[in-house]
Amino acid sequence: MTDTAWIDAALTSARPQAVGALLRYFRDLDTAEEAFQNACLRALKSWPQNGPPRDPAAWLIMVGRNAAIDDVRRARREQPLPEDEAISDLDDAESALADRLDGSHYRDDILRLLFICCHRELPATQQIALALRVVSGLTVKQIARAFLVSDAAMEQRITRAKARVAQANVPFETPGAVERSERLTAVAAMIYLIFNEGYSASGETAALRQPLSEEAIRLARLLLRLFPSEPEIMGLTALLLLQHARSAARFDAEGMPILLDDQDRSLWNQPMIAEGIALIDKAMRHRRSGPYLIQAAIAALHSRAARPEDTDWTQIDLLYGALEVVQPSPVVTLNRAVAVSKVRGAEAALDLIAPLEGRLANYFYFFGVRGALLMQLGRADEARTAFDRAIALAHSSAEAAHIRMQLDRLMRDGSGSGRPVKSCRDSI
Repeated sequence: MTDTAWIDAALTSARPQAVGALLRYFRDLDTAEEAFQNACLRALKSWPQNGPPRDPAAWLIMVGRNAAIDDVRRARREQPLPEDEAISDLDDAESALADRLDGSHYRDDILRLLFICCHRELPATQQIALALRVVSGLTVKQIARAFLVSDAAMEQRITRAKARVAQANVPFETPGAVERSERLTAVAAMIYLIFNEGYSASGETAALRQPLSEEAIRLARLLLRLFPSEPEIMGLTALLLLQHARSAARFDAEGMPILLDDQDRSLWNQPMIAEGIALIDKAMRHRRSGPYLIQAAIAALHSRAARPEDTDWTQIDLLYGALEVVQPSPVVTLNRAVAVSKVRGAEAALDLIAPLEGRLANYFYFFGVRGALLMQLGRADEARTAFDRAIALAHSSAEAAHIRMQLDRLMRDGSGSGRPVKSCRDSI
């Protein structure tokens, strides 16, 4: 690795802790970000010549803090600038600061930063944009490109988020145990949303948005370091790893989605799968199952199957039943219907989703699943109607093309020849 690459990796890794500590000092996001950027500029000048500091985060905090103080003093003209030695990387100054940055400070500073980005005053789109900018350090251009909007629009989104945080008088102290638990749930949800922004992309946007999934995994691992014994955070990290492990097999050369049963499983990332399964096994020992851990267990059953026919659909059905209890949702029931069709047949699956039509009347995947079930039962006219509705509700050309393939098969085969259901989003 070149010096420049090492420095870039060190700055990226140290960013959450450094920005979090600077936020504690200055209680202003813009000031903390600017202080960190100034420290990074000095690191790019100093580290190649002097070598890496013992603790990059401590060095950045010290230099960033002094630089910000200098800016304040310069603006107020209250006193002259300090000597250069006051902001150097002398070992004694760095060591003293590093010693003060114990585990408690590290955890609280990063949590404070994450909690502010996930403040309840912010809509989900602004939470994601703010976290990617402030915590992850992505540029406005990178974030805008991933979300397929203009740089100016994304800049406005982030600016509005910062303004809301300022207007809401967000407390910068670390919250108590109860509030911390609630806000930790919000942080996990934000990370999951970032992942889905990348994972759900298809066609020409898939390559552009894949970095969002990778960044979500990095943030989940960061959260796991802060809460190494929390089973739901283990479950969240495992879920993201197991889903992302299939990324190389999820699309063909034209960017069309490939369903799970049709994927080349030799392309799946086995080390990533092994890491995810190990996290699930560790989390299960705590005997506290939450929605992320249950979804991760479902993903693990898919990942363990060497062939589609080896999939343990009975266990997947049971896990979806457990997920319905802890997180009731018509989408969860829709996903369960795919497992039910494998275990008890398409008729039982249709009975299960029949009450959902009113709540999922505008949901593409509902009509895709319903059409596939009807096609399996040989009810061609009803299947064609469901597929037409799915095409009308599709959010992308790739989704519409997938349903048209089903419709073409229906026209060609007549009754559908009893083909299995493979239209649920969970199977991609």
